[in-house]
Amino acid sequence: MTVGRTAFCLTMTMFGICANVAATKPVAVSDEEGQKLAAELRLLRPADDLAIRGLLKIRDADGRRTNVPFHYRFISGEKTWQNVYEIEGGGGMAGETLKVIHTEGGPNRYLFSHRSNGSIGEPVAGDKAMIPFANSDFWLADLGLEFLHWPGQRIVHEAKIKMRKGRPCKVLESVNPRPDAAGYTRVRSWIDIETGQPILAEAYGPDNKLIKEFEIGSVTKVNGHWELKNMEMRNTGTDSRTVLEFQYDQKAGE
Repeated sequence: MTVGRTAFCLTMTMFGICANVAATKPVAVSDEEGQKLAAELRLLRPADDLAIRGLLKIRDADGRRTNVPFHYRFISGEKTWQNVYEIEGGGGMAGETLKVIHTEGGPNRYLFSHRSNGSIGEPVAGDKAMIPFANSDFWLADLGLEFLHWPGQRIVHEAKIKMRKGRPCKVLESVNPRPDAAGYTRVRSWIDIETGQPILAEAYGPDNKLIKEFEIGSVTKVNGHWELKNMEMRNTGTDSRTVLEFQYDQKAGE
């Protein structure tokens, strides 16, 4: 079963950050291969404009549960494209809007507004984008795949082919050029060899400890195509987690 291209691109736009791989310094097999794979992942996107509803199901560090509805839009362009995430707010939740502007061959641009403090589309760059979206475990940088833009991209030697969720995978390691960064210093992504899709990932902090685990969840059939239904981000430090769930207008079925 193969997940549709739209679902994969949604996965990539929301791609955040499993363990069982030792947190030791990896050995690079082919920097060129890693750079090529990262470049291919950066370019993946839906072919057409898209609008969809979703729900962030958050369990915080104290065990409190919150459901936060959001709207997602993809705006296509030839050399640039945008991912827009919007929280309307209400019920004690402040409204937020994140616009991630991707440019082929260039860096990401983030415009973030948080209506509780009156900010309107303020630019956020690089490591400063490692802040939560809607108080969830997904950071702005996760939603922009910032780690794929780091200069260090390599296939990990000791994990060149690993089985994850019953699938053979390559492991791509992205290394932050600023090892003292407040957020992630490196990210390991498990990429399904057959489909080219990410299925698992882990992010490490400055102390080389695992910060987050990301996992693709289930899929559903919509209009004859398999589409992504949900994914989960777990914060290993706080024991919080967020499940991101897409809500399709079409009736799902066989």
